[in-house]
Amino acid sequence: MFSFFKSKPAPAPEPSTPEQPAAQAVTPTPAEPASAQPRLGWAQRLKQGLAKTRDRLGGQLSGLFGVGRKIDAELFEELETILITADVGVDATQSLLDTLQKKVRRENLTEASDLQAALKEALVDLLAPLQAPLDVTPHKPFILMLAGVNGAGKTTTIGKLAKLYQTQGLSVLLAAGDTFRAAAREQLQVWGERNNVTVISQEKGESAAVIFDAIQAARARGIDVVLADTAGRLPTQLHLMEEIRKVKRVIEKAIPGAPHEVLLVLDANTGQNAVAQVRAFDDALGVTGLVLTKLDGTAKGGAIAAIAKARPIPVRYIGVGETVDDLRPFDAREFVDAIFPA
Repeated sequence: MFSFFKSKPAPAPEPSTPEQPAAQAVTPTPAEPASAQPRLGWAQRLKQGLAKTRDRLGGQLSGLFGVGRKIDAELFEELETILITADVGVDATQSLLDTLQKKVRRENLTEASDLQAALKEALVDLLAPLQAPLDVTPHKPFILMLAGVNGAGKTTTIGKLAKLYQTQGLSVLLAAGDTFRAAAREQLQVWGERNNVTVISQEKGESAAVIFDAIQAARARGIDVVLADTAGRLPTQLHLMEEIRKVKRVIEKAIPGAPHEVLLVLDANTGQNAVAQVRAFDDALGVTGLVLTKLDGTAKGGAIAAIAKARPIPVRYIGVGETVDDLRPFDAREFVDAIFPA
């Protein structure tokens, strides 16, 4: 039986088929703010959320680029060690060092203190290709399919995206396509209730069937955005990777050209392993965007530079906290400013 969850108590849903959903149309409205207390601005929250990365990377760089130190081979060796231990990755680190060394030769720099600003600019240039805000308005419904490993934060990300799109005046429908994890459907229901959006799920069955039903319901109701959850899986679980490819094929069957966005959700705590996840899921699905979550709980935020060098897929959103407002579009300069001491 397919279930349609709403934010207010409602009679039990009637049985339905993918062709004729039982739930009545719901007009989503933004949820009331949880607290009337003033919150920090986004730049401040970002800086606060990236404190652990800043302490590891920025703190060491401040010592390295101290006043009075001269630029020499030893300084570059120390800088290489700092960047690699901050999960920037070998390739990205070498790219940054090459850029700095060229600048030193070109401008005849001698003081280490001159390199901090140069490093910031080099890092911004490296991350800039990842800055590409997602526009969900070209299609209606716009289908976003979310993928990732277990525990990356897909379901929570869906809830936050639902709120974000509602604040833009868009209607949203959620598809509970994670039919493997016992609590996934209930967790998505909670987010649906918070945001006052419909959740379409199925107690038993395939992920592809649930998402197909959700798309048909969204078309019938004139919904703007469908957020489709999928079960977490490791890239090494080949049968599950084949299953998620099937989900994508079913979505395309429902709407030619869909999904319009394949979002890979990455847990920032995984550091360099995130690069391997990006490669594997991109090879399987053709990932079009990334969401980097849990940056507030890790010192490994430098891994975004490794991703930029290895597989520069746009980072659509980053998450630096637990609340619905702590997921925002990625901005390269804001991010770099937040990981360097003022």
